[in-house]
Amino acid sequence: MKSPLSIMAQLSLLGMALLTTVGCDNWAMRLRQQMYNQKKYLPQEKSDFFADGRTNRPLVEGVVPQGKIDDHLNKAMVDGKPATTFPFPISRKDIERGMHRFNIYCSPCHGKTGDGWGMVVRRGFMRPPSFHEARLKAVPVSHFFNVITQGIGMMSGYAAQVPVEDRWRIIAYVRALQLSQDGKLSDVPAAERSQLEGAK
Repeated sequence: MKSPLSIMAQLSLLGMALLTTVGCDNWAMRLRQQMYNQKKYLPQEKSDFFADGRTNRPLVEGVVPQGKIDDHLNKAMVDGKPATTFPFPISRKDIERGMHRFNIYCSPCHGKTGDGWGMVVRRGFMRPPSFHEARLKAVPVSHFFNVITQGIGMMSGYAAQVPVEDRWRIIAYVRALQLSQDGKLSDVPAAERSQLEGAK
């Protein structure tokens, strides 16, 4: 049988342990409360933390303000109508970039010349229409933008894979492919025409 003293000692130790635990809990709760109640900067308030003294941080470069999305670039719409023009000037470099992207993403189905006889079509996949059909030569550029972005028929949308500017560059290259099929010698600038005639 244990002596009453040892039982009392054990109870004292247990009581001290409980007080310590409760004390730790109180300390942790006070710390959490201090974090909640710490000083917070209000909008437009002066701050000593940042070198420029401002609380509000500058916008990240390239950010698009809400409600200010360029509909021509991002939706192929101008004044609520389908766009018939490109949202930025197309240079030779843009067309070359468009060709590069076209060869990666489009040519497996559409073929390198846009005739619809890509490698997967030759292996049994359904053939897409040729870009050289009169119907597709007549559609506005917004048609191609929407098809690349959202997909159509068997074609999935490529918005996740192809950035918006590159979609426009692909369209510029498609237009160049369309022109290439109907090109005449008279379309070539005079300075370069003699080179072509000499190459015959």
